[in-house]
Amino acid sequence: MKRLYSFLAGVVVIVLALWAISQNLEEQSTQGTTDKLVIYNWGDYIDPTLLEEFTAETGIQVDYQTFDSNEAMYTKIKQGGTTYDLAVPSEYMISKMIEEDMLIPLDKSKITGIENIDPQFMGLSFDEKNDYSVPYFWGTLGIVYNETMVENAPEEWEDLWSEEYRDNIMLIDGVREVMGFGLQSLGYSLNSKSLSELEEAANHLYNLTPNVKAIVADEIKGYMIQDAAAVAVSFSGEASEMLDGNENLRYVVPSKGSNLWFDNMVIPKTAKNIDGAHAFISFMLRPENAYRNAEYVGYSTPIPEAKAMLDEETQNDEAFYPSEETMENMEVYDNLGAKLLGAYNDLFLQFKMYRK
Repeated sequence: MKRLYSFLAGVVVIVLALWAISQNLEEQSTQGTTDKLVIYNWGDYIDPTLLEEFTAETGIQVDYQTFDSNEAMYTKIKQGGTTYDLAVPSEYMISKMIEEDMLIPLDKSKITGIENIDPQFMGLSFDEKNDYSVPYFWGTLGIVYNETMVENAPEEWEDLWSEEYRDNIMLIDGVREVMGFGLQSLGYSLNSKSLSELEEAANHLYNLTPNVKAIVADEIKGYMIQDAAAVAVSFSGEASEMLDGNENLRYVVPSKGSNLWFDNMVIPKTAKNIDGAHAFISFMLRPENAYRNAEYVGYSTPIPEAKAMLDEETQNDEAFYPSEETMENMEVYDNLGAKLLGAYNDLFLQFKMYRK
């Protein structure tokens, strides 16, 4: 009987070992792939029909979740708990995430369409070899104004200080944006690392407060469409929606300098569906899909073939596709580091409190 028990025990051990091996092989074979793709992107930042078509083509269900700032996105991914397979941060945040080892290097053998991207948008300072990111959209920061509500249209940042705009300007609620145009209005870089220049810019912004009606986020679009203010500082894509909603609105990019921003697709290190993320990147790099996305969202596409599909008026609109001369004066946000960014944040908060 003891021999029988020993035999049976041996059989059980062998079965369990074989089961463990098969489970391990199965996990290895499915590693990086699931039937769901979790995308973390800005709100209203993709044509939803593209998500449906991606699922129909690949069988991968898309869980599309949104954030309203780079900092919120960074914190959520950093904390873990929720798995995101693909995210769309901006340039300075991409640099920060690379430094903190939060991103997976792209397997470019699994991506088709990189050659479709305009070379001028590749190899930039925040990801010099595009090892971790590929362009999604790009755009500018500029000035929206209602031509029926102003006598003199603003063209440069320093024009915002005109007494004509008293209590009639809305600002986007962004530290880099407001501190940036404050610095540029004085002839400084929006990436200034000089504390004296930052203090000077903050003091200059204090002088702007009589003209500032509100500092708001996404609702700035609705306010401008409804003629709630004469002037606003906002992003090009937001401006596009405003212009569509109110025929009296115009958008201008200050020719002396402004922010040139990029939102790129990346794969967070905690991703589970790595193959699906690569497949989605390839899907969005197809010119016809990039064109449809640009039509829906209103931001500038980094894919020339997609741009060529847009109507001629849009293609030739220098507010959204600036001239080479204007582009030469544009600056991309640098990752300033925690200490310096803290100084920017403190000065911006003081500005917001000062105007109250």
